[in-house]
Amino acid sequence: MDALQPMEAPDRDVSDDGKSLLSDVIRLALADEIATGRLKPGTPLDEQQIGQRFGASRTPVREALRQLATTGMVEVRPRRGVVVATVTAERIMDMFETTAEMEAMCVRLATHRITPMERSRLQTMHESSAEMVRGGDLDAYDDFNRRFHEAIYQATHNQFMTEQAVGIRARLAAFRRTQLRHGDRLATSHAEHGAILGAMARGDGEEAARCMRAHMLNASCALTRYIQELDLP
Repeated sequence: MDALQPMEAPDRDVSDDGKSLLSDVIRLALADEIATGRLKPGTPLDEQQIGQRFGASRTPVREALRQLATTGMVEVRPRRGVVVATVTAERIMDMFETTAEMEAMCVRLATHRITPMERSRLQTMHESSAEMVRGGDLDAYDDFNRRFHEAIYQATHNQFMTEQAVGIRARLAAFRRTQLRHGDRLATSHAEHGAILGAMARGDGEEAARCMRAHMLNASCALTRYIQELDLP
């Protein structure tokens, strides 16, 4: 689309228990549309239009746009407001390749430094995610996926490496979420996590790194196929 148009808002809404902030709902919706090309580079993002679309005041809208700017998905231009940033397919593939190498390095180190408690927590998280896969719950799995990978970063016991991995992941978060929509990607991702954990349990850091690298590059391919299937003008 060339401009923000009314679309059905996500099923999630703001609730009194604080499970979902409206700024997060707005951010995720816009990020999905940018990642899939529904919102084209250069498209202006008008705060008032977004607010009307989501029934929100300017405060959560501005927070959502601020977070998107932090990840490089939108640009704040003087006297022109906020516009969708230009992120080419080549740029996205470069980002996936970079994060694949970073995460491979993390899991290789984590294999040899992970504590029994950390290993147990990872395994429990993985087993719990099976229910999300069976239910096709993308939102829950996306949140789990972030926590799973960040637990591996923490298991390196290298704070600088963890900070770098988290930073790179944040730049790619919307695209990593979007690729989960393709085909049976949830089930495939779950199986790939199992292979990573299996290699870690055997103490095979090189195999764990290989599995992680393949996991990330498979996600990149899934994203490409998903966008192609949308057949956007």
